[in-house]
Amino acid sequence: MTGPVIRVRLDELLKERGMTLTELSRRVEITVVNLSILKNGHAKAIRFSTLERLCAALGCQPGDLLTYD
Repeated sequence: MTGPVIRVRLDELLKERGMTLTELSRRVEITVVNLSILKNGHAKAIRFSTLERLCAALGCQPGDLLTYD
């Protein structure tokens, strides 16, 4: 049995903003590959500096990007 999980809502936020992963990659200076790992839920950790850049580029709060299910 698996317990609660942290889910990354990157796909939803990109769609809401009409932004591509490539565009976000350029804005936050993170490779598309690393963003894909995060988007697909395969990341084991995220740095606060990365989270800050993502939130700034997406105009959101950390709680908009990450949910606890």
